Amino acid sequence: MKGLKKIALATAVAAAPFAAQADLKALDDTTMGNVTGQAGVTIELETEVSIGEFRYTDEGYLAVNDIYIGGGSVERDASGDVTGVSGMLDDLLIDIDVEADGDAVIDVHSISTNPVTGGGNPIDFAVAVGSASLNATDGSGDSTLLASNIGIEGNLGLLNIRVDTATDNLIMNVGFNVTDMDMDVDFLGVNVRDLSVYGATAFESAEAGFVASDPSTWGNAVNGDPKAALFAAAQITVGKGVSGATGGDALEISIPTFAADIAVGAVEIGGESIGSFRMNNLLVENTTMKVYGHQ
Repeated sequence: MKGLKKIALATAVAAAPFAAQADLKALDDTTMGNVTGQAGVTIELETEVSIGEFRYTDEGYLAVNDIYIGGGSVERDASGDVTGVSGMLDDLLIDIDVEADGDAVIDVHSISTNPVTGGGNPIDFAVAVGSASLNATDGSGDSTLLASNIGIEGNLGLLNIRVDTATDNLIMNVGFNVTDMDMDVDFLGVNVRDLSVYGATAFESAEAGFVASDPSTWGNAVNGDPKAALFAAAQITVGKGVSGATGGDALEISIPTFAADIAVGAVEIGGESIGSFRMNNLLVENTTMKVYGHQ
């Protein structure tokens, strides 16, 4: 113990000149606030994710297999089965700030800029899923293949997230499109081909010469607003609610508005197309969902 005291004393004596030279002072809360993080934090991200299986178990279980998340396009083999995605999810910039009222604000946008609009480029994404199935755990071995060979390609145009300290809610504003989606709904014997989701003025803008994949035509968008044609838009609020059935706590998800144009290139039954369809100016309003457990 005496040895430790001598070492501590020697250390203090040795450090004294450096402390005096640095003119060390205690920092109050205001000074500390000025030192830390006023400009927030920025993260540049590129990633590619694969998941062998996601499983949700109740009594039986739902299994989602061979999940791939990245950028570029969905890759398929000669039989049309998904095998992955062609690139990384990249060109991604995440700004994180904590405002004076305590709210956390997260803004996701691209690093690169678009020479036509002057804003950020959309962030391309690709998602591939091998299969989703329901499975028994009672020893019977029964299972139902719900869907397979799911491939989704699209672009993220807007993602703002706020954690609101006044309401304890998470509020998201999102703008996105799906340029192509294909999937086999196996248990119904139905295949969906070339599904696309764009903004609520996409079809009208297309009639005026707007082409989503060609920025030189974006000036033809209705009202001169290419974003309204390019991206389906929604605001999503997530927080704690109260179940109307049980009176207990519930996860509450609210979507005041969702606006989009949706097209399906082909619906196949028995391997043959029965035609295509589209929904123009789809508007979903005042939607609230409460999620809670049951016995």
